[in-house]
Amino acid sequence: MKDILKKSVWSNVLMSIIFAFIGIFMIAKTDSATRIISIILGIVFIIIGIIKIVDYYMAKGNSNFYNYDLVYGIIAVVIGIIAISCSHLVESMLRIIIGVWIIYSGILRLSLSLKLHNAKVNIWSISLVVSIVMLIGGIYMILQNGALTLTIGIMVLIYSILDLIENIIYMKNINELL
Repeated sequence: MKDILKKSVWSNVLMSIIFAFIGIFMIAKTDSATRIISIILGIVFIIIGIIKIVDYYMAKGNSNFYNYDLVYGIIAVVIGIIAISCSHLVESMLRIIIGVWIIYSGILRLSLSLKLHNAKVNIWSISLVVSIVMLIGGIYMILQNGALTLTIGIMVLIYSILDLIENIIYMKNINELL
């Protein structure tokens, strides 16, 4: 169980580092960040769509009535084309997706802080504060319609730093939790 938890924490650390790079990039390249992210997302969706379409035709002889790879593939390709051609929509969607992710992480951290409190771990209050800050940041991200790429980048960077701190605290106290 301890090894599984450590692997989970390390994957969370990796996600925090990726979010930090995205935040730094968005801060450094505010003018082109949305367009570049839109193009990258569009290309990824188109590639996934093509793979799904190919998978569908490769498995066609299986008579699997529940194989929706063709539908998923077409939808992914369409989403990819929209992402590439409508970068302003991607910025709004990205803001909402990141906000929801931050809120989700904040709720998980809130739950963890309560578990740390029940386990009599002294740093539970730090975890609680971090989770509340994450919740507020996520709600702000979603509700702020005119959020600029710079603001999004700063929020993503703050989120990744808070998440990284939380994961380090969790790793240091993993023995007490088990």
